[in-house]
Amino acid sequence: MTVSLLSNDIADLAARVVAENREAGRMVATAESCTGGLVAGALTEIAGSSSVLDRGFVTYSNEAKMEMLGVSQDIIETFGAVSIACVWAMAQGALERSNADVAVAISGVAGPGGGTQLKPVGTVVFARATRNADGKPEGELKHFDGGDGPDGRAAIRRQATICALELLLP
Repeated sequence: MTVSLLSNDIADLAARVVAENREAGRMVATAESCTGGLVAGALTEIAGSSSVLDRGFVTYSNEAKMEMLGVSQDIIETFGAVSIACVWAMAQGALERSNADVAVAISGVAGPGGGTQLKPVGTVVFARATRNADGKPEGELKHFDGGDGPDGRAAIRRQATICALELLLP
């Protein structure tokens, strides 16, 4: 019996990301905040992922986003860490600091605290940057309903992981 840290749906999606990026000859990188490395963790659960995953950045604090990925303090002060501007800068920074062809970035409010009226718990933003692209940002804001129960935080992080993996498909 094979033991996996992942649920079947995440494991299947991660396996697709690895297989399809290998077939496309693409290396990937992740820049994660609210998912705390879950996307990179899902990929490394798949045998052979080293042929696809270049590296993952876990930049939970604003300081880490600035130091590790080059996100400007102006972006964080003006738009916040949970913004399309921030994740776009995170994705670009991950590309610049890696050998990847595509990078995905995630930042959000997983809860149970930390939400505001403008960015309630469950607000997660994503961006994908592709090397040698025309520089046009690819980003989206989603709101995941995690409910108010004790599993709400895990539910939001799980949904964000799935969305980020989907963005890594060629």
